[in-house]
Amino acid sequence: MTTAPPEPALLDAPAAAPPDPAAFEALYRTHYRHVYAVTLRMTCDASRAEDLTQEVFVRVWQKLSTFRGESALSTWIHTVAVRTTLESMRSESRRQARVITTDEPGRYAAEARRAMPETAVDLERAIAGLPPGARNVLLLHDVNGYRYHEIAEMLGVSLGTVKSQLNRARRLMMEALER
Repeated sequence: MTTAPPEPALLDAPAAAPPDPAAFEALYRTHYRHVYAVTLRMTCDASRAEDLTQEVFVRVWQKLSTFRGESALSTWIHTVAVRTTLESMRSESRRQARVITTDEPGRYAAEARRAMPETAVDLERAIAGLPPGARNVLLLHDVNGYRYHEIAEMLGVSLGTVKSQLNRARRLMMEALER
């Protein structure tokens, strides 16, 4: 027996009132895996993805009254996840003056298999091996469907940079998958 989506109970509450904890828990359970998968793909770090997933749901809790209903709630939560992850990655890169790469793609692939068992591990391993900039552009464009100008705005880079990073990511993906 399936239950009705928790969204209506959350969205029917007055805007000034905090969300109903039971309804929010149901929303969390419904969307947790997807949010975790998004953050894991973007960070290639299971621990960081867990932390970011929690941060995403804290923000969803705080900002639920600002949801206007112009899209599905799941789409809005996905956007919060992407923006929270990008914000965290920008903040982290400011703290560190070096590029972080995935040293252990096999470990990432194992985490991806647990979070998303239906995904092809070779593809996840190839994505994990991409440089962070190229990986994020590829995920945002080819996986999440954002347009070039939206990605440029989110990442704070030029349109040309987005296009060249996407081209580079696709080329590197082809090379990795041919091995």
